[in-house]
Amino acid sequence: MVRRAGDPVTIEPILVEPPGPGEVLVRILATGVCHTDLHAKLGNFGTQFPYLLGHEATGVVDALGEGVTRPAVGETVVLAWRAPCGRCRFCAAGRETFCVQPLTAKPRLRTADGQTLGRVLGLGTFTTHTVVAATQAVPIPAGLSPEATSLIGCAVGTGVGAALYAAEVAAGSSVAVYGCGAIGMSVIQGSRLAGAGRIVAVDRVARKLEWARDFGATDVVDASAVEPIARIRELTGTGVAYAFECVGIPQTLQQAMASCDSGGLCVLIGVPAPSAELPLSLSRFFYARGHLKATFYGDCLPSRDIPLLAERYRLGDLALDRLVTARIGLDDVEAAFAAMARGEVLRSVVVMPAPGA
Repeated sequence: MVRRAGDPVTIEPILVEPPGPGEVLVRILATGVCHTDLHAKLGNFGTQFPYLLGHEATGVVDALGEGVTRPAVGETVVLAWRAPCGRCRFCAAGRETFCVQPLTAKPRLRTADGQTLGRVLGLGTFTTHTVVAATQAVPIPAGLSPEATSLIGCAVGTGVGAALYAAEVAAGSSVAVYGCGAIGMSVIQGSRLAGAGRIVAVDRVARKLEWARDFGATDVVDASAVEPIARIRELTGTGVAYAFECVGIPQTLQQAMASCDSGGLCVLIGVPAPSAELPLSLSRFFYARGHLKATFYGDCLPSRDIPLLAERYRLGDLALDRLVTARIGLDDVEAAFAAMARGEVLRSVVVMPAPGA
């Protein structure tokens, strides 16, 4: 947990209340260390501390609250930070990805001295157990790697979904991916599944560009050495049909937008800082007939897409094991944040000890 904004994480005992109506208790098997957790740790979301980090996890259902019939005790689940409510104006209109009242459990976790713990995106998974809304716990087949499947809960769903759903990448088309972390690599994989003809990966870290080729990029651009917009236009002749910004900073969003051909679509995936603003040439945007779209979780629906993505992983269509570049314990989370900032990993995943270990 984190006690104050910017403080190092601490490992402390917490109190976990039984699940209430419509809730389940989940024992965490594995949980990824994501940039969103770092944003929360630094207080960038207006976080109310103390705060339990973690939102990308696979676990096992240990107990059910009143009225819950699914998932069942003992089922393996991936946790979803966006579980549509089914009642708001968007859900009623069949636009569940825009749900404004996503379901979460009531506050059930407290510090040893009784303070209520805030939780990243309503989950809080850097712990052995957490309580979530039953619809946030989506069953997947047992026997799959919990480290790999944990990433479906955020990075993989976000990236693959952005390509398949938010952008609807067309077969044979051209794609640029700005930022080659776990989400960027998932966009590359989603674009490959969609049949994109050219996938250009852009980053400033040579190791990540090497990894990008392994995940399906046809071309790589080192933004620390060349101007990426010019290089992409040189490779494609006109610019790409789809550009994905996976970093969340104005400079790379400008570059991604400028990399598009006329009528191209730029998808914003990276989480921007609250103070971030985009200088935009309206004239250039108008005459290029540009399209800019932001997406949460790649426009995935957890109940539909978590099982589908788990199945694509089982079939070998998604290389999720290669996204896990470090397996760590809870004591290593602070070091994992530092490794992430240095660009040394795609995803560090906390592997929880077996019960009684």
